[in-house]
Amino acid sequence: MSMPLNVITGFLGSGKTTLLNRLLQDQSLGDTALLINEFGDIGIDHLLVQEVAPDTVLLPSGCVCCSVRGELKEALLALLARRSRGEVPAFRRVLLETTGLADPAPILATVNNDPQLRGRVHIGLLVTLVDASHAALQERLHPEWLAQVAAADRLLLSKTDCVDEATQAALREHLQRLNPGAPLLLTQAIQSGDQLLLGEGLRGATAEREVARWQLQGPLKAAAPQHGAAQVCSLEFEQALDWVGFGVWLSMLLRCHGERILRVKGLLNINANQAPIVIHGVQHCLHAPVHLPRWPSADHRSRLVFILRGLEPEQLRRSFEVFARSFAPVSYTHLTLPTIYSV
Repeated sequence: MSMPLNVITGFLGSGKTTLLNRLLQDQSLGDTALLINEFGDIGIDHLLVQEVAPDTVLLPSGCVCCSVRGELKEALLALLARRSRGEVPAFRRVLLETTGLADPAPILATVNNDPQLRGRVHIGLLVTLVDASHAALQERLHPEWLAQVAAADRLLLSKTDCVDEATQAALREHLQRLNPGAPLLLTQAIQSGDQLLLGEGLRGATAEREVARWQLQGPLKAAAPQHGAAQVCSLEFEQALDWVGFGVWLSMLLRCHGERILRVKGLLNINANQAPIVIHGVQHCLHAPVHLPRWPSADHRSRLVFILRGLEPEQLRRSFEVFARSFAPVSYTHLTLPTIYSV
């Protein structure tokens, strides 16, 4: 049975280590394996840890803590092998702490595409920490900052005590425009590894609730047009979509422009099905589609929301129209223009 891999990412100094140190005191991580870069970064010396294998220790809560040396794939396979041999407790999930400069996309691609990991591990939630005191500078200087924010399922704001209320409010609004629908919380509000950090997202029992958080069927907040590093745009379709044609278009789009599509989320009416199909992806990596049991409302229009960098929304609309006419000329005569929001 496949188990979730949840990812905690955030730029250098955003507070990932501080958060993990606090969570490691809690029993809720007892059925979790934690993958970190270096033991020295996490304050576990005082926790009476038990070494169970090279680079692997068992914490008092039952959490298995491993140091990643080399490739993520090898670390995961070694960890799963130790679990199957009974050398470590039978954990139910893996929590990965990334380096500060890590772009999440290659991590997601490794888990989704590697034949040895497929069916054994799947991506759960991606949580990004944002340093309120340095966010503006980091966004301006480092493209990884935007990639981490756009890919997040949850956003945690840290070091808010270092900025005034006006700065914090402006940053909150900016983050919510960059990643509409991602819950935004303060790190000090996270006291345990609860469902906020350890849930399974669309692969769990609360997939409908997760999709509701995306707010795909609600209006996006409009922003004054300006030149920026990212744009959020939506495409809405009145007619039911042809799955084959849509799949070809999206695959080609991600293959040609994946590095410029930081995130895509969609709620789709496929061939007038009774229930919608949910898609989501990060750059070149597209997760497996999820079938919801029912529509969240009486509105059955398909809607896609993109977070783009260096790609004009009008190009998306034009490219889809070309494919739509090729696969189902009649069904797509009423394509609505994308609603475009600049951030």
